[in-house]
Amino acid sequence: MSDKPNMREISSFDKTKLKKTETRVKNPLPTKETIDEERKREPSH
Repeated sequence: MSDKPNMREISSFDKTKLKKTETRVKNPLPTKETIDEERKREPSH
């Protein structure tokens, strides 16, 4: 098996068979306020 894709298969792929999906953020980054709050609670070294 090769690491390179088979270009014939890629060019013949039917995009119309793909389903439409909605992207959802599962793990958003914390806000600046959240980070500041956590820093206040941590004991300083």
